[in-house]
Amino acid sequence: MLPPHQDGVISRSQLLADGRTPNDVRRLLRRRELRAVAPGVYVDHTGPLTWRQRAWAAVLWAWPAALCAESALEAAHGSAERENGPIHVAVDHSRRLTAPPAGITVIRMRDFEPRVHWHLSPPRLAYDEAVLDVACGATRLVDQVAVLAAAVGERRTTAARLRGRLDARSRVADRRRIERLLADIELGTHSVLEHGYLVRVERPHGLPTGERQARHASGGQILYRDLEVVGRVVIELDGRLHHDSPRGRDRDLDRDLDAALADRQTIRLGWGQVFDRPCRTAAVLSALFASAGWRGTAVPCGPACPVGS
Repeated sequence: MLPPHQDGVISRSQLLADGRTPNDVRRLLRRRELRAVAPGVYVDHTGPLTWRQRAWAAVLWAWPAALCAESALEAAHGSAERENGPIHVAVDHSRRLTAPPAGITVIRMRDFEPRVHWHLSPPRLAYDEAVLDVACGATRLVDQVAVLAAAVGERRTTAARLRGRLDARSRVADRRRIERLLADIELGTHSVLEHGYLVRVERPHGLPTGERQARHASGGQILYRDLEVVGRVVIELDGRLHHDSPRGRDRDLDRDLDAALADRQTIRLGWGQVFDRPCRTAAVLSALFASAGWRGTAVPCGPACPVGS
């Protein structure tokens, strides 16, 4: 009776199209074989809904509709970070819907149908489109960096692809800043902390750029170092966001061992060194790079900066 790809969720119109009568629907509800979770939308159990069931209920309630914004990204990632947050669904700009049920946010969108992957379960906006929607809708720089850097860092898309989709949009309120962020991400800054190092420590103080996302083999695996400078110093930007599991920590230690074996020194920087004390960090690193063979000269970013003093 239920479509196998809809996680136990079905709409009244689907039931009727399948040959059920209104009396059949009422009987299924009375027997608790179905339970209403939104007007005209049912689920086949009486327990709490999973995130995917909530997503399907929102899409079917607003049908034709598709997940968008954060909800499209959560569906693509296969896990909902905001399990109890609202489900965002997009519909065509010409439609006028009644007030949505609690927990559903409706976004009316121009050029709606061509932007949707209808074959996915549940249907959702194309990944690049959803990433740009979230980034352009964010009010804080850190949130814009986070969504753009994560999308590229997880290798779900590229900065060039995102820039192409951005160029195709006629109206973007924060276009210049998004373009600059994509340019930085294309250089290899794949997290908020990595971008912070670039714009708060490295660039303002004239430190060497090095090689970002440096590729190396370890124990039969291919791993990437955040930054390798003057051939001997490895900088790891350790935000504890993606390295907080025992397995992730173990990979970090393996990378440090491999770096030591290759006569490289690993320096791990966290939020405090990058965002709270960027000038002190730059001063220490400039001395370290010089001892490793760097022939450049660091510069102070302002009158009170200790770099070069």
